[in-house]
Amino acid sequence: MSDRPPQSPALLFTAFEPSGDDHAAIVIDELRRRHPTLPIYAWGGPHMAGAGATIIERTGDDAVMGMPGVKKIREHQKINARIAAWLDSFEPGGSNANSPHKPTVHIPVDSPAANFPICAIAKKRGLKVVHMVAPQLWAWGPWRIRKLRRLTDQVLCILPFEEEYFTKRGVAAKFIGHPLFDVRLDTERLDVIGSAFGEGAGAVGGGPRVALMPGSRPGEINSNFALLLEAFVRLSAEFPGLRGVVAATKPSVESRLHEIAARHRRRLGPWPENLITVHGQTDAVVRWCDLALVVSGTVTLQIARQVKPMVVLYKSNPILYHGFARWLLTTKYFTLPNLIADREIIPEFVPHFGGATPIAEAAGAILRDPMVSATQQHELRGVLERFEGLHAGPLAADQIERIAGLPKGIRPNEVPRTRTGMPTLMPG
Repeated sequence: MSDRPPQSPALLFTAFEPSGDDHAAIVIDELRRRHPTLPIYAWGGPHMAGAGATIIERTGDDAVMGMPGVKKIREHQKINARIAAWLDSFEPGGSNANSPHKPTVHIPVDSPAANFPICAIAKKRGLKVVHMVAPQLWAWGPWRIRKLRRLTDQVLCILPFEEEYFTKRGVAAKFIGHPLFDVRLDTERLDVIGSAFGEGAGAVGGGPRVALMPGSRPGEINSNFALLLEAFVRLSAEFPGLRGVVAATKPSVESRLHEIAARHRRRLGPWPENLITVHGQTDAVVRWCDLALVVSGTVTLQIARQVKPMVVLYKSNPILYHGFARWLLTTKYFTLPNLIADREIIPEFVPHFGGATPIAEAAGAILRDPMVSATQQHELRGVLERFEGLHAGPLAADQIERIAGLPKGIRPNEVPRTRTGMPTLMPG
């Protein structure tokens, strides 16, 4: 007769990007509320820790977009080996052999290139796998569907069209809504932005207000910020009184933006006097602006949530794109609102190989003609309707409970809650 304690449910989350840290935290927070003593382990970031996960290793501080380099691949190979060793420590003879809390379900969050090998490690050791954020096989690499079938028990979809796509291909899938809409809008620091331009609270009028969203990953900032800055300079010349705010994710990004601007000083001139930078205030910047110039990513939905017009870009390497990426990509659109609408409701320059002129022209058309702006806002409201009544945290927790064999926890009230305990503010 074995002296080993009976195994009880325990969860392992793995996330390798800041967005994954955010998405996972919402679900962990909900699971922790329902099951206060449930063991939840993670390779993850600070938000997952704040939601109540036990962080085995910190990840996501230096995420990359696109094809990883050799150094990043080797780094993840070492992470995979450590995860395998950690899981094996719960087996007989391991350091955690007497623990009843060996993970029984693995929840990989986004980053399929990093997470697929971990899913294989988990499956080999008898864990169930629930993908939080569906791998974007509909965009590129659709042949990976066979791998996904082997490496998942459930896929949680955050975009409306994904459930049908995966179920038609024999993968258990459930649309849960987007975690972004579970989080309370943070516009409390709006006055700080306004005061920088001598505006009072809720000020209107004056010249156009333009937000620049350069992204969060070092690579995309390096590739795209000079384009955003040049487009802003061109718009400033056309629209008297125009003001701008760059929404940086953290102070180190603010410093990097000024370094990039200094490198392009001869061509673009000194840093514009009508442009300021802030960090950690994306929602407030979106609320303040009339138009956003955006590097493609999840932030496009964050802007859509407040029904603000935008122009989206993503500069790519033409050699890599034409020689490699274009043969893998299967989607007509790249910007999330356009993907959801299945037509171009937002001007998108993705991939973009040229200069700032077409970006500035598209932005100028929106600023010059209120009807162009109103039409885009109307289309964005249609996109938002696809998410109404769905709260990703509770719905994801429902599915994880089912796969893990957990008892059903207490359900939330109809008004969703966030990590701060405040009710969610939906777009008006």
